[in-house]
Amino acid sequence: MSRGPGKIQKRVLLLLQAGIALSLSISPQRQLRVLKGMHKEWKKIDSEVLSRSIQALYQSKLVSFHERGEKVDMVLSKEGEKKVLTYAIDNISVKKPVRWDGKWRIVLFDIPKDEKKAREAFRSHLYRFGFRMLQKSVFVFPYPCDDEIDFLVECYELQRYVRRIVADDIDNGLHLKKIFNV
Repeated sequence: MSRGPGKIQKRVLLLLQAGIALSLSISPQRQLRVLKGMHKEWKKIDSEVLSRSIQALYQSKLVSFHERGEKVDMVLSKEGEKKVLTYAIDNISVKKPVRWDGKWRIVLFDIPKDEKKAREAFRSHLYRFGFRMLQKSVFVFPYPCDDEIDFLVECYELQRYVRRIVADDIDNGLHLKKIFNV
């Protein structure tokens, strides 16, 4: 039973996706931002670990290799594209389903002060998604959003600080239903 891509493999997949975003961007400022981020992420990865991770990605069919003369290109496979969210973090959003499933998604976090920028960015994304604050670091939302939250947690490296709960009932559920119009 496969447990999915590891941390380095996920980072490689995201970097490949960033390369695609770079090629599609016409804004020089955005291209520079993507390049700086890619360079910083590549430097964090040990070359031996990177080699093993790329091999594992190839074996799991998340990437493929294409020979072009003396060069070999590593390309996201269709399966790899499914694993990687195909939109930039600035454009990430949660799709509202046609019908509410009656469950509340609660995100709790306790991100330390030395991670203030990541904490503020994470909180900002929650607000942008449409989450509502229940308490200072507790947010609620009525729609499935596991992939989007996991993506943010991975990007900001907040795995130790963020928890998700799916609940059937909240004591102020009637009030929240009015707020979310569900």
